[in-house]
Amino acid sequence: MVNVANQLRLMRETAGISQRELARNVGVSNGTISQIEKGKSDPSVGLLKQILEGLGLSIADFFEERLQPRGKIFFVKDEFVDVGTANVQFLQMGASTRGRQIQFLKEVYAGGASTGHKSLVHEGEEAGIILTGQLEVTVGDQRRILSAGDGYYFDSMTPHSFRNVGTEKCELVSACTPPF
Repeated sequence: MVNVANQLRLMRETAGISQRELARNVGVSNGTISQIEKGKSDPSVGLLKQILEGLGLSIADFFEERLQPRGKIFFVKDEFVDVGTANVQFLQMGASTRGRQIQFLKEVYAGGASTGHKSLVHEGEEAGIILTGQLEVTVGDQRRILSAGDGYYFDSMTPHSFRNVGTEKCELVSACTPPF
């Protein structure tokens, strides 16, 4: 699900337009754009369409594209985009992995949550370090329960899955190259 506030701000920044300039182009107040980007106001579909047209974009662009300003180096916590599922949060650093060699995530598994019954397989390598809680990591025919401070590193072509075996949430930082 797209975070409207973050996505709109990223698209505006990518276009190199200030909030004030966008508001003027669209015919709304600067406060309206500011409130939407802060997540304090949800625009109607009509207003969102109007704002996107001011950026030269369509509704489809908004929900399908994950744009990232070129050269962005630092990310504050509200710029992490959840690319996970209903069961697991995968908070990706930045909105896009396009043009990147690595995908960097903060993963949050609720008690009992998992990546599902089907093992994952994809090109590349994966690594992670458990920050809190416990995570069962299965890679091929190997299975281990990892706790805070423990880590893993493996070839992602080997079938793998993850499951929080505890009742408390499990948080970890992971990286995948190339991005999955």
